[in-house]
Amino acid sequence: MDTARRPTASPSPRADTVPPRRSPLAGHPLAPGLREIPFRTAVNVQGTAGFPTPAPGRVLAWGERSVLWLGPAEWLVVDGDPIDLPGGVDVSANRTTVEVTGPHARDILEKGCTLDLHPRTFAAGHCAQTVLARSQVILWQRTDAYHLLVRDSFARYLADWLVDAAREYL
Repeated sequence: MDTARRPTASPSPRADTVPPRRSPLAGHPLAPGLREIPFRTAVNVQGTAGFPTPAPGRVLAWGERSVLWLGPAEWLVVDGDPIDLPGGVDVSANRTTVEVTGPHARDILEKGCTLDLHPRTFAAGHCAQTVLARSQVILWQRTDAYHLLVRDSFARYLADWLVDAAREYL
């Protein structure tokens, strides 16, 4: 058998090297009042919670973490050190966060969201799973900003939409 004609196998990558994680919006030009908060720790928990839980549609501070109500017996625990919770699945790599701030933040979001975002109905400490510009997001009203937790695969589309929606306020 002629071994000179056989293709040689390319060296296999080392199993202990992992490529660095890349932010879904790395290099994306965002408008003033928009910024990405990448790489948040997040654990989706379903079932019985062994931690403090917020009322429906609300967010509760739990030490350095926040607990977002997603539905009956379902919560998203974000931020802080990684944590192992019964019934929990690490979904940290699933979403990125786009922060929307400024005097027209609500106006921008209302262009693509059917929720009533007026402060009398959706104030700081509220959250909801909704659709914004045809993208499924978890919308979280902070004291001075909105946080949009969006799947990585929709992040660029949503960022482009937000930049376009913000143009009239620049």
